[in-house]
Amino acid sequence: MKLRLIIMNFLQFAVWGAYLTSMGNYLGNAGLGANIGLFYSIQGIVSIFMPALMGIVADRWIPAQKLLGICHAIAGSLMIAAGWYGLTNPVVEFSTLFTIYSLSVAFYMPTLALSNSVAYTALDKAGLDTVKAFPPIRVFGTIGFICTMWIVNILGFKDTISWSTITLFEENSLSFQSTAAQYAISGAIGLLLAVYSFTLPECPIAKNNTKKSLVEALGLNAFALFKEYRMAIFFIFSMLLGMMLQITNGYANPFISSFGAYPEFADTFGVKYANILISLSQVSETLCILLIPFFLKKFGIKRVMLIAMLAWALRFGFFGLGNPGNGVWLFIFSMIVYGMAFDFFNISGSLFVDKEVGTNLRSSAQGLFMMMTNGLGATIGVLAAQAIVNNYCQYNETSHLVGDWTTVWYIFAGFALLVAIAFALIFREKATK
Repeated sequence: MKLRLIIMNFLQFAVWGAYLTSMGNYLGNAGLGANIGLFYSIQGIVSIFMPALMGIVADRWIPAQKLLGICHAIAGSLMIAAGWYGLTNPVVEFSTLFTIYSLSVAFYMPTLALSNSVAYTALDKAGLDTVKAFPPIRVFGTIGFICTMWIVNILGFKDTISWSTITLFEENSLSFQSTAAQYAISGAIGLLLAVYSFTLPECPIAKNNTKKSLVEALGLNAFALFKEYRMAIFFIFSMLLGMMLQITNGYANPFISSFGAYPEFADTFGVKYANILISLSQVSETLCILLIPFFLKKFGIKRVMLIAMLAWALRFGFFGLGNPGNGVWLFIFSMIVYGMAFDFFNISGSLFVDKEVGTNLRSSAQGLFMMMTNGLGATIGVLAAQAIVNNYCQYNETSHLVGDWTTVWYIFAGFALLVAIAFALIFREKATK
Protein backbone atom coordinates (compact mmCIF):
# COMPACT_ATOMS: atom_id res chain seq x y z
CA MET A 1 0.00 0.00 0.00
CA LYS A 2 2.81 2.42 0.83
CA LEU A 3 4.47 1.64 -2.51
CA ARG A 4 1.23 2.45 -4.32
CA LEU A 5 0.99 5.78 -2.51
CA ILE A 6 4.64 6.48 -3.30
CA ILE A 7 3.96 6.00 -7.03
CA MET A 8 0.92 8.26 -6.78
CA ASN A 9 2.91 11.06 -5.14
CA PHE A 10 5.83 10.67 -7.57
CA LEU A 11 3.57 11.10 -10.59
CA GLN A 12 1.43 13.80 -8.90
CA PHE A 13 4.35 16.19 -8.60
CA ALA A 14 6.21 15.07 -11.71
CA VAL A 15 3.27 16.61 -13.60
CA TRP A 16 3.95 19.96 -11.95
CA GLY A 17 7.73 19.87 -12.11
CA ALA A 18 7.75 19.63 -15.90
CA TYR A 19 6.76 23.28 -16.29
CA LEU A 20 6.29 25.09 -12.96
CA THR A 21 9.83 26.46 -12.56
CA SER A 22 10.71 26.83 -16.26
CA MET A 23 7.47 28.31 -17.66
CA GLY A 24 8.60 31.85 -16.78
CA ASN A 25 11.58 31.56 -19.13
CA TYR A 26 9.39 30.12 -21.87
CA LEU A 27 6.87 32.95 -21.60
CA GLY A 28 9.63 35.56 -21.68
CA ASN A 29 11.15 34.17 -24.85
CA ALA A 30 7.71 33.82 -26.44
CA GLY A 31 7.03 37.52 -25.95
CA LEU A 32 4.65 37.01 -23.04
CA GLY A 33 7.04 37.92 -20.23
CA ALA A 34 4.92 40.80 -18.92
CA ASN A 35 2.18 38.25 -18.18
CA ILE A 36 4.23 35.74 -16.18
CA GLY A 37 2.34 36.68 -13.04
CA LEU A 38 -1.02 36.07 -14.74
CA PHE A 39 -0.05 32.55 -15.77
CA TYR A 40 1.05 31.71 -12.25
CA SER A 41 -1.87 33.53 -10.64
CA ILE A 42 -4.41 31.35 -12.43
CA GLN A 43 -3.26 28.50 -10.20
CA GLY A 44 -4.34 30.60 -7.26
CA ILE A 45 -7.56 31.83 -8.82
CA VAL A 46 -8.86 28.34 -9.57
CA SER A 47 -7.68 27.17 -6.15
CA ILE A 48 -10.11 29.61 -4.55
CA PHE A 49 -13.02 27.37 -5.53
CA MET A 50 -11.97 24.21 -7.39
CA PRO A 51 -10.24 22.28 -4.53
CA ALA A 52 -13.11 23.07 -2.16
CA LEU A 53 -15.68 22.11 -4.80
CA MET A 54 -13.93 18.85 -5.65
CA GLY A 55 -13.46 18.15 -1.94
CA ILE A 56 -17.22 18.38 -1.49
CA VAL A 57 -17.78 16.03 -4.43
CA ALA A 58 -15.24 13.56 -3.01
CA ASP A 59 -16.79 13.68 0.47
CA ARG A 60 -20.34 13.07 -0.79
CA TRP A 61 -20.63 11.63 -4.29
CA ILE A 62 -17.49 10.36 -6.06
CA PRO A 63 -14.74 8.45 -4.18
CA ALA A 64 -11.60 10.60 -3.93
CA GLN A 65 -9.36 8.18 -5.85
CA LYS A 66 -11.76 8.10 -8.82
CA LEU A 67 -12.22 11.86 -8.81
CA LEU A 68 -8.42 12.17 -8.72
CA GLY A 69 -8.25 10.12 -11.93
CA ILE A 70 -11.00 12.11 -13.65
CA CYS A 71 -9.33 15.43 -12.84
CA HIS A 72 -5.93 14.25 -14.09
CA ALA A 73 -7.46 12.91 -17.31
CA ILE A 74 -9.01 16.31 -18.08
CA ALA A 75 -5.98 18.34 -16.96
CA GLY A 76 -3.50 16.15 -18.83
CA SER A 77 -5.46 16.27 -22.08
CA LEU A 78 -5.70 20.06 -21.93
CA MET A 79 -2.01 20.44 -21.13
CA ILE A 80 -1.14 18.36 -24.20
CA ALA A 81 -3.49 20.60 -26.17
CA ALA A 82 -1.54 23.65 -24.94
CA GLY A 83 1.67 22.04 -26.14
CA TRP A 84 0.13 21.14 -29.48
CA TYR A 85 -1.04 24.72 -29.95
CA GLY A 86 2.48 26.00 -29.31
CA LEU A 87 3.96 23.59 -31.84
CA THR A 88 1.54 24.21 -34.67
CA ASN A 89 1.14 27.99 -34.65
CA PRO A 90 3.67 30.53 -35.94
CA VAL A 91 2.69 33.06 -33.26
CA VAL A 92 1.62 32.08 -29.75
CA GLU A 93 -1.32 34.28 -28.82
CA PHE A 94 -1.75 35.11 -25.15
CA SER A 95 -5.54 34.61 -25.14
CA THR A 96 -5.44 31.13 -26.69
CA LEU A 97 -2.53 29.72 -24.70
CA PHE A 98 -3.78 31.28 -21.46
CA THR A 99 -7.28 29.84 -21.92
CA ILE A 100 -6.12 26.27 -22.59
CA TYR A 101 -3.53 26.43 -19.82
CA SER A 102 -6.04 27.87 -17.34
CA LEU A 103 -8.58 25.12 -17.98
CA SER A 104 -5.88 22.48 -17.46
CA VAL A 105 -4.72 24.05 -14.21
CA ALA A 106 -8.33 24.33 -13.01
CA PHE A 107 -8.54 20.53 -12.94
CA TYR A 108 -4.96 19.93 -11.75
CA MET A 109 -5.00 22.09 -8.62
CA PRO A 110 -7.77 20.09 -6.86
CA THR A 111 -5.66 16.94 -7.24
CA LEU A 112 -3.15 18.26 -4.69
CA ALA A 113 -5.77 18.07 -1.95
CA LEU A 114 -7.42 14.94 -3.36
CA SER A 115 -4.13 13.03 -3.38
CA ASN A 116 -3.63 13.99 0.28
CA SER A 117 -7.11 12.70 1.11
CA VAL A 118 -6.43 9.42 -0.70
CA ALA A 119 -3.18 8.96 1.19
CA TYR A 120 -4.62 9.86 4.61
CA THR A 121 -7.57 7.52 4.11
CA ALA A 122 -5.36 4.61 3.06
CA LEU A 123 -3.00 5.16 6.01
CA ASP A 124 -5.91 5.35 8.44
CA LYS A 125 -7.31 2.07 7.11
CA ALA A 126 -3.92 0.50 7.68
CA GLY A 127 -3.91 1.74 11.27
CA LEU A 128 -0.90 4.01 10.73
CA ASP A 129 -0.19 7.44 12.21
CA THR A 130 -0.43 9.89 9.29
CA VAL A 131 2.01 12.35 10.91
CA LYS A 132 4.71 9.66 10.96
CA ALA A 133 3.81 7.62 7.88
CA PHE A 134 2.89 10.31 5.35
CA PRO A 135 6.08 12.44 5.11
CA PRO A 136 8.33 9.54 3.93
CA ILE A 137 5.71 8.81 1.26
CA ARG A 138 5.24 12.46 0.27
CA VAL A 139 8.99 12.89 -0.20
CA PHE A 140 8.75 10.85 -3.41
CA GLY A 141 6.47 13.55 -4.80
CA THR A 142 9.34 15.99 -4.52
CA ILE A 143 11.66 13.46 -6.15
CA GLY A 144 9.22 13.25 -9.07
CA PHE A 145 9.20 17.06 -9.29
CA ILE A 146 13.02 17.11 -9.40
CA CYS A 147 13.17 14.39 -12.08
CA THR A 148 11.00 16.28 -14.55
CA MET A 149 12.81 19.57 -13.76
CA TRP A 150 16.10 17.93 -14.72
CA ILE A 151 14.66 16.27 -17.81
CA VAL A 152 13.29 19.58 -19.09
CA ASN A 153 16.60 21.37 -18.46
CA ILE A 154 18.96 18.70 -19.76
CA LEU A 155 16.93 18.15 -22.95
CA GLY A 156 16.99 21.90 -23.62
CA PHE A 157 13.32 22.51 -22.96
CA LYS A 158 13.83 25.17 -20.27
CA ASP A 159 14.46 28.06 -22.67
CA THR A 160 12.26 28.22 -25.72
CA ILE A 161 11.86 30.61 -28.62
CA SER A 162 9.12 31.63 -30.99
CA TRP A 163 8.66 31.12 -34.74
CA SER A 164 9.77 34.70 -35.40
CA THR A 165 13.10 33.98 -33.71
CA ILE A 166 13.61 30.84 -35.77
CA THR A 167 13.22 32.73 -39.01
CA LEU A 168 16.27 34.72 -37.90
CA PHE A 169 18.21 31.87 -36.30
CA GLU A 170 17.51 28.66 -38.18
CA GLU A 171 20.13 26.75 -36.24
CA ASN A 172 17.91 27.04 -33.18
CA SER A 173 15.16 24.89 -34.68
CA LEU A 174 15.65 22.34 -31.90
CA SER A 175 14.81 25.07 -29.41
CA PHE A 176 11.64 25.78 -31.34
CA GLN A 177 10.61 22.15 -31.05
CA SER A 178 11.00 22.53 -27.30
CA THR A 179 8.41 25.33 -27.26
CA ALA A 180 5.66 22.95 -26.20
CA ALA A 181 7.76 20.13 -24.79
CA GLN A 182 7.43 21.06 -21.13
CA TYR A 183 3.62 21.16 -21.47
CA ALA A 184 3.54 17.91 -23.43
CA ILE A 185 5.67 16.08 -20.86
CA SER A 186 3.41 17.31 -18.07
CA GLY A 187 0.25 16.26 -19.89
CA ALA A 188 1.55 12.80 -20.72
CA ILE A 189 2.45 12.10 -17.09
CA GLY A 190 -0.96 13.41 -16.05
CA LEU A 191 -2.73 10.92 -18.32
CA LEU A 192 -0.61 8.10 -16.88
CA LEU A 193 -1.60 9.10 -13.35
CA ALA A 194 -5.25 9.35 -14.42
CA VAL A 195 -5.25 5.66 -15.29
CA TYR A 196 -3.25 4.70 -12.20
CA SER A 197 -5.59 6.60 -9.85
CA PHE A 198 -8.42 4.15 -10.50
CA THR A 199 -6.29 1.35 -9.01
CA LEU A 200 -5.72 3.17 -5.69
CA PRO A 201 -7.39 2.13 -2.40
CA GLU A 202 -11.10 2.93 -2.15
CA CYS A 203 -12.03 6.13 -0.32
CA PRO A 204 -15.49 6.02 1.30
CA ILE A 205 -18.07 8.71 0.69
CA ALA A 206 -20.55 9.95 3.29
CA LYS A 207 -23.68 7.77 3.44
CA ASN A 208 -25.76 9.64 5.96
CA ASN A 209 -29.39 9.82 4.86
CA THR A 210 -30.55 12.11 7.66
CA LYS A 211 -32.01 15.44 6.65
CA LYS A 212 -29.34 18.10 6.17
CA SER A 213 -29.37 21.83 5.70
CA LEU A 214 -28.30 23.25 2.34
CA VAL A 215 -24.93 24.25 3.81
CA GLU A 216 -24.32 20.70 5.07
CA ALA A 217 -25.51 19.12 1.83
CA LEU A 218 -23.00 21.18 -0.17
CA GLY A 219 -20.20 20.47 2.31
CA LEU A 220 -19.81 24.19 3.07
CA ASN A 221 -19.84 23.49 6.79
CA ALA A 222 -16.05 23.24 6.54
CA PHE A 223 -16.14 27.05 6.64
CA ALA A 224 -17.50 26.74 10.16
CA LEU A 225 -13.87 26.17 11.17
CA PHE A 226 -13.52 29.96 10.97
CA LYS A 227 -15.79 30.27 14.01
CA GLU A 228 -12.96 29.01 16.20
CA TYR A 229 -10.51 31.85 16.81
CA ARG A 230 -7.40 29.68 16.63
CA MET A 231 -8.42 28.04 13.36
CA ALA A 232 -9.49 31.37 11.85
CA ILE A 233 -6.08 32.88 12.66
CA PHE A 234 -4.37 29.77 11.28
CA PHE A 235 -6.22 30.03 7.96
CA ILE A 236 -5.62 33.80 7.67
CA PHE A 237 -1.89 33.38 8.17
CA SER A 238 -1.96 30.40 5.81
CA MET A 239 -3.23 32.82 3.19
CA LEU A 240 -0.48 35.34 3.99
CA LEU A 241 2.16 32.63 3.82
CA GLY A 242 0.58 31.33 0.63
CA MET A 243 1.35 34.70 -0.96
CA MET A 244 5.00 33.60 -1.07
CA LEU A 245 4.49 30.15 -2.60
CA GLN A 246 4.59 30.97 -6.31
CA ILE A 247 6.96 33.96 -6.36
CA THR A 248 10.17 32.01 -6.87
CA ASN A 249 8.43 29.45 -9.09
CA GLY A 250 7.55 32.26 -11.44
CA TYR A 251 10.58 34.51 -11.17
CA ALA A 252 13.62 32.58 -9.88
CA ASN A 253 14.38 31.16 -13.33
CA PRO A 254 14.05 34.47 -15.24
CA PHE A 255 16.09 36.14 -12.47
CA ILE A 256 19.00 33.71 -12.57
CA SER A 257 18.88 33.51 -16.37
CA SER A 258 18.98 37.33 -16.55
CA PHE A 259 22.66 37.20 -15.55
CA GLY A 260 23.25 35.86 -19.06
CA ALA A 261 23.00 39.47 -20.21
CA TYR A 262 26.33 40.17 -18.49
CA PRO A 263 29.52 38.69 -20.06
CA GLU A 264 31.10 37.86 -16.69
CA PHE A 265 28.18 35.59 -15.80
CA ALA A 266 26.93 34.35 -19.19
CA ASP A 267 28.87 31.07 -19.12
CA THR A 268 28.33 30.17 -15.47
CA PHE A 269 26.64 26.90 -14.54
CA GLY A 270 23.75 28.71 -12.89
CA VAL A 271 22.83 30.64 -16.01
CA LYS A 272 23.10 27.64 -18.32
CA TYR A 273 21.38 25.22 -15.97
CA ALA A 274 19.13 27.40 -13.85
CA ASN A 275 16.55 24.62 -13.53
CA ILE A 276 19.14 22.23 -12.11
CA LEU A 277 20.39 24.89 -9.68
CA ILE A 278 16.83 25.64 -8.59
CA SER A 279 16.18 21.91 -8.16
CA LEU A 280 18.45 22.04 -5.10
CA SER A 281 15.38 23.61 -3.48
CA GLN A 282 13.48 20.40 -4.06
CA VAL A 283 16.42 18.30 -2.84
CA SER A 284 16.27 20.29 0.38
CA GLU A 285 12.53 19.74 0.42
CA THR A 286 12.95 15.96 0.33
CA LEU A 287 15.17 16.09 3.42
CA CYS A 288 12.98 18.54 5.32
CA ILE A 289 9.85 16.45 4.75
CA LEU A 290 11.46 13.69 6.79
CA LEU A 291 12.06 16.13 9.66
CA ILE A 292 8.40 17.16 9.94
CA PRO A 293 7.27 14.45 12.43
CA PHE A 294 10.13 15.33 14.79
CA PHE A 295 9.65 19.10 14.53
CA LEU A 296 5.86 18.93 14.97
CA LYS A 297 6.21 16.74 18.05
CA LYS A 298 9.08 18.73 19.52
CA PHE A 299 8.01 22.30 18.74
CA GLY A 300 4.32 22.27 17.76
CA ILE A 301 2.60 23.85 14.78
CA LYS A 302 3.24 27.48 15.81
CA ARG A 303 7.01 27.22 16.00
CA VAL A 304 7.16 25.05 12.90
CA MET A 305 5.22 27.66 10.90
CA LEU A 306 7.41 30.41 12.34
CA ILE A 307 10.45 28.56 11.06
CA ALA A 308 8.79 28.42 7.63
CA MET A 309 8.11 32.18 7.62
CA LEU A 310 11.66 33.06 8.62
CA ALA A 311 12.96 30.64 6.01
CA TRP A 312 10.97 32.51 3.35
CA ALA A 313 12.62 35.76 4.44
CA LEU A 314 16.03 34.13 4.07
CA ARG A 315 15.03 32.55 0.75
CA PHE A 316 14.30 35.95 -0.77
CA GLY A 317 17.15 37.73 1.01
CA PHE A 318 19.82 35.35 -0.28
CA PHE A 319 18.52 35.84 -3.83
CA GLY A 320 18.93 39.58 -3.39
CA LEU A 321 22.53 39.22 -2.23
CA GLY A 322 23.81 36.51 -4.58
CA ASN A 323 24.89 36.02 -8.18
CA PRO A 324 25.75 32.91 -10.26
CA GLY A 325 29.48 33.71 -10.13
CA ASN A 326 31.39 34.23 -6.88
CA GLY A 327 28.07 34.75 -5.08
CA VAL A 328 26.55 31.44 -6.15
CA TRP A 329 26.93 30.10 -2.59
CA LEU A 330 24.21 32.56 -1.55
CA PHE A 331 21.94 31.08 -4.22
CA ILE A 332 22.71 27.63 -2.82
CA PHE A 333 21.79 28.80 0.70
CA SER A 334 18.53 30.12 -0.73
CA MET A 335 17.80 26.69 -2.18
CA ILE A 336 18.65 24.96 1.11
CA VAL A 337 16.29 27.06 3.24
CA TYR A 338 13.48 26.55 0.72
CA GLY A 339 12.90 23.05 2.10
CA MET A 340 11.93 24.50 5.47
CA ALA A 341 10.03 27.39 3.89
CA PHE A 342 7.79 25.11 1.85
CA ASP A 343 7.48 21.89 3.85
CA PHE A 344 7.21 23.32 7.34
CA PHE A 345 4.19 25.27 6.17
CA ASN A 346 2.53 23.40 3.32
CA ILE A 347 2.78 19.82 4.54
CA SER A 348 2.74 20.54 8.27
CA GLY A 349 -0.29 22.76 7.75
CA SER A 350 -2.10 20.01 5.86
CA LEU A 351 -1.36 17.52 8.63
CA PHE A 352 -2.49 20.05 11.26
CA VAL A 353 -5.82 20.57 9.49
CA ASP A 354 -6.30 16.80 9.14
CA LYS A 355 -5.88 16.35 12.91
CA GLU A 356 -8.21 19.22 13.76
CA VAL A 357 -11.28 18.07 11.76
CA GLY A 358 -13.47 14.97 11.68
CA THR A 359 -13.27 12.39 8.94
CA ASN A 360 -16.59 13.62 7.51
CA LEU A 361 -14.94 16.94 6.69
CA ARG A 362 -11.52 15.63 5.68
CA SER A 363 -11.64 16.37 1.94
CA SER A 364 -13.61 19.59 2.40
CA ALA A 365 -11.17 20.89 5.03
CA GLN A 366 -8.18 20.03 2.83
CA GLY A 367 -9.89 21.89 0.00
CA LEU A 368 -10.39 24.90 2.26
CA PHE A 369 -6.71 24.88 3.26
CA MET A 370 -5.77 24.74 -0.43
CA MET A 371 -8.15 27.62 -1.16
CA MET A 372 -6.52 29.85 1.45
CA THR A 373 -2.93 29.00 0.49
CA ASN A 374 -2.72 28.12 -3.19
CA GLY A 375 -5.93 30.06 -3.88
CA LEU A 376 -6.33 33.49 -2.31
CA GLY A 377 -2.78 33.70 -1.01
CA ALA A 378 -0.97 32.62 -4.16
CA THR A 379 -3.17 34.76 -6.41
CA ILE A 380 -2.61 37.95 -4.44
CA GLY A 381 1.07 37.19 -3.97
CA VAL A 382 2.01 36.44 -7.56
CA LEU A 383 0.02 39.37 -9.00
CA ALA A 384 1.70 41.69 -6.49
CA ALA A 385 5.05 40.16 -7.44
CA GLN A 386 4.33 40.75 -11.14
CA ALA A 387 3.62 44.43 -10.45
CA ILE A 388 6.81 44.80 -8.41
CA VAL A 389 9.01 42.97 -10.94
CA ASN A 390 7.55 44.87 -13.91
CA ASN A 391 8.22 48.12 -12.05
CA TYR A 392 11.87 47.40 -11.35
CA CYS A 393 12.84 45.15 -14.28
CA GLN A 394 12.27 44.94 -18.02
CA TYR A 395 13.20 42.66 -20.92
CA ASN A 396 16.18 43.77 -23.01
CA GLU A 397 16.85 43.07 -26.68
CA THR A 398 18.18 39.57 -25.86
CA SER A 399 15.02 38.64 -23.89
CA HIS A 400 16.75 38.83 -20.50
CA LEU A 401 14.66 40.26 -17.66
CA VAL A 402 17.16 42.79 -16.26
CA GLY A 403 16.84 45.55 -13.68
CA ASP A 404 17.01 46.20 -9.94
CA TRP A 405 16.44 42.63 -8.79
CA THR A 406 18.09 43.29 -5.43
CA THR A 407 15.33 45.70 -4.39
CA VAL A 408 12.69 43.27 -5.66
CA TRP A 409 13.96 40.42 -3.47
CA TYR A 410 14.37 42.66 -0.43
CA ILE A 411 10.73 43.75 -0.71
CA PHE A 412 9.64 40.10 -0.67
CA ALA A 413 11.97 39.30 2.25
CA GLY A 414 10.65 42.23 4.27
CA PHE A 415 7.07 41.09 3.80
CA ALA A 416 7.91 37.56 4.97
CA LEU A 417 9.60 38.95 8.08
CA LEU A 418 6.60 41.12 8.96
CA VAL A 419 4.24 38.15 8.61
CA ALA A 420 6.47 36.10 10.92
CA ILE A 421 6.46 38.80 13.61
CA ALA A 422 2.67 39.19 13.44
CA PHE A 423 2.11 35.42 13.60
CA ALA A 424 4.36 35.09 16.65
CA LEU A 425 2.32 37.72 18.46
CA ILE A 426 -1.20 36.63 17.44
CA PHE A 427 -1.44 32.84 17.00
CA ARG A 428 -2.01 30.67 20.05
CA GLU A 429 -1.64 26.89 20.12
CA LYS A 430 -4.15 24.67 21.86
CA ALA A 431 -3.24 24.24 25.50
CA THR A 432 -1.97 20.76 26.39
CA LYS A 433 -2.45 19.06 29.70
